[in-house]
Amino acid sequence: MKLQKLFLALFALVLFMTPAEAAMKLESSEHWVRVEFDALPQSAAEVSPCQTPEETAALAVAALVRYTENQEAGIAMLNALRGPRPLSPQEIQLLKDQLLGERNYVARSHFNGATPDNDYTPIVPYSVTVADSVHSYDQENYATLYIRSGGADSPRPITLRKKPSTGEWFLWNHVGLLPGIRVPASKDPWR
Repeated sequence: MKLQKLFLALFALVLFMTPAEAAMKLESSEHWVRVEFDALPQSAAEVSPCQTPEETAALAVAALVRYTENQEAGIAMLNALRGPRPLSPQEIQLLKDQLLGERNYVARSHFNGATPDNDYTPIVPYSVTVADSVHSYDQENYATLYIRSGGADSPRPITLRKKPSTGEWFLWNHVGLLPGIRVPASKDPWR
């Protein structure tokens, strides 16, 4: 009986997965989840809010990286993850200021294995580790999670919001992933 219930639960999970969820693998412990991508999404059609805040947070990192390669595609991906609350012109300008030009490595720094020493080249397959804290779920239907940057001393916050009627987690605030970090070795004049 237990085996039958487990099979039915897994079948339902696979049947109702979004394309974004189907392209990711999860590994977790008590306070962190590692989200691995088979391939990085390239368009808004390949991302959508997920049933866990960790998956949506990892997709936000992928969308920020995509933004550094193609601004229009990255904005469309972020807007898909934000649901009914698209980026404002000020938020788009902040992305441009923080992630383009000489700082195009900031978004990549959130992938596992990306460090200043390897010019923020992530380990493939790409993965993001998302952690929580004792206060991550203090506010109902919101989660403040943390993603480590290989160029920062402390993890960076990202906030997600749950839509209770669907159980989906949407990107609410990603600004914590944008501040400056240590420069890559190839751009460091002191190396």
